[in-house]
Amino acid sequence: MSTTLDEQVTQAHAHIDILRSNLSQVIHGKRESIEALLVALMAGGSVLMEDVPGVGKTTLAKALAKSIDVLYHRVQFTPDLLPADILGSPIYNPVDGTFTFREGPIFCNVLLADEINRASPRTQSALLEAMSESQVTIEGMPHTLPSPFLVLATQNPVEYHGTYPLPEAQLDRFMVYLDLGYPDVETEVGILFAQAEKHPLESLEPVLSKQDVQEIQRLVRAVHVDESVARYIVEIVDATRNDSRLKLGVSPRGSLMLFRATQAAALCDGRNFVTPDDVQNLSGYVLPHRIMLTSKAKYGSHTKQQIIKEIVKQVHVPT
Repeated sequence: MSTTLDEQVTQAHAHIDILRSNLSQVIHGKRESIEALLVALMAGGSVLMEDVPGVGKTTLAKALAKSIDVLYHRVQFTPDLLPADILGSPIYNPVDGTFTFREGPIFCNVLLADEINRASPRTQSALLEAMSESQVTIEGMPHTLPSPFLVLATQNPVEYHGTYPLPEAQLDRFMVYLDLGYPDVETEVGILFAQAEKHPLESLEPVLSKQDVQEIQRLVRAVHVDESVARYIVEIVDATRNDSRLKLGVSPRGSLMLFRATQAAALCDGRNFVTPDDVQNLSGYVLPHRIMLTSKAKYGSHTKQQIIKEIVKQVHVPT
């Protein structure tokens, strides 16, 4: 007996709620960040996390991978890292004179690109095709990556020593940008006691399978988006292209990612339709890293997040 869309949404919402609770056992006081991460996962997008060391970026990535029972690899990005160290390379067999392709760590479901901006631009670019098309091309041959595939990248602030700013083309391929920030005092006290005997990650168990995630990702695309809401997304994006404080606005890829993210957000909330509130809530995670400030705005009091927030307030909300 086939299930209706409402029944599928209810079941998916229950699964997402279990995953949300599982992550909350390890990541304390970061409810909004967990929500944005779940949206990216279910929408099939990648996540960039920027903050000072030690605020839980790597822990969040590990917790997600353990919770959904998928193949997880971690690559520590360093200045001497080469593209082949991530993608893999052909290995010569002197016995029969043939080459055998050896897969690199990118062949997994969840790739943690730790401190991605410590590697050279050449190495960073090795992720571009993977993040856009879920495949890599090596020696002219395309190789499909496992499904689901998700890049969780961490980066240190650009003013830190030994960092290379990510190029705009790569930033544009991340669906969600997270800035975890320091926990409040009460939360940090709780973290101390939670890790007094062992790290919560050690006892974390999978709550979803790879197949569960794939089913939810397919269901996300069935979530209804009214034309007025889609137009609302485009009008917000278009406003970034005409703002005098910006020399680079949001690309059409950004529109598509916001569109898909709102579908996932609705599903995470147990709905089969998108509302303007979803657009407003996700804009601050999906759009700021895609814009570039003018020199005047950069050295003024403006931040990318503030500008996006102001633009969203200025655009007419559909009823």
